[in-house]
Amino acid sequence: MRVEIWSDIACPWCYVGKARFEKALAAFPHRDGVEVVHRSFELDPGRAKDDVQPVLTMLTAKYGMSDAQAQAGEDNLGAQAAAEGLDYRTRGRDHGSTFDMHRLLHLAKDAGRQEALLDALYRANFAEERSVFADDERLVGLAVAAGLEADAARAVLADPTAYADEVRADEREAAQLGATGVPFFVLDRKYGVSGAQPAEVFAQALAQAWGERSPLKLIDDGGAEACGPDGCAVPGR
Repeated sequence: MRVEIWSDIACPWCYVGKARFEKALAAFPHRDGVEVVHRSFELDPGRAKDDVQPVLTMLTAKYGMSDAQAQAGEDNLGAQAAAEGLDYRTRGRDHGSTFDMHRLLHLAKDAGRQEALLDALYRANFAEERSVFADDERLVGLAVAAGLEADAARAVLADPTAYADEVRADEREAAQLGATGVPFFVLDRKYGVSGAQPAEVFAQALAQAWGERSPLKLIDDGGAEACGPDGCAVPGR
């Protein structure tokens, strides 16, 4: 069974939702039969690379809330993250374009290091002091820590077209599936789960999707020659 997760590194609920989903997945009896694929989704597509601002400034401008309301929201997110065992800086974070990060995540996917890089990016953005925005060497360092080659990461960052099509394809697919926000979880292309749901909801969704997988339908009932544990059929015998 395949679970696809659309998310953005700038999305705090994606950070929390990933932890909750992983808690459910770790307890799922068929964990070894589940493939998890992470897909790209930008909350702020088209934002210029050098357009970086404090999170509180972004929140007050985008949602029309006061500084106090924005800070209260950050404090609540910090508490939600802590409940999942995650570190979260409620003061001093900033916000910017995540396009380059998504391009690096596609590089990491090709190298089998996507999960490691995604965790490193989340941790850096939400828990560490140094910004991840508009700082290529910061991203290169995180890529190397996740197991990628520094030169490969630098080459992607230096070429704005590298993996751009893959990022855009993920985003188009999210729109086609009806995703208007993230995190967005799709189980076997049958079930969608929106938002950072409690682990119990993810557990229920995993069980339901697993139980409703279509059994294999045979076109032939075994009349043709084949090989099995006891050997191969011999023609004419």
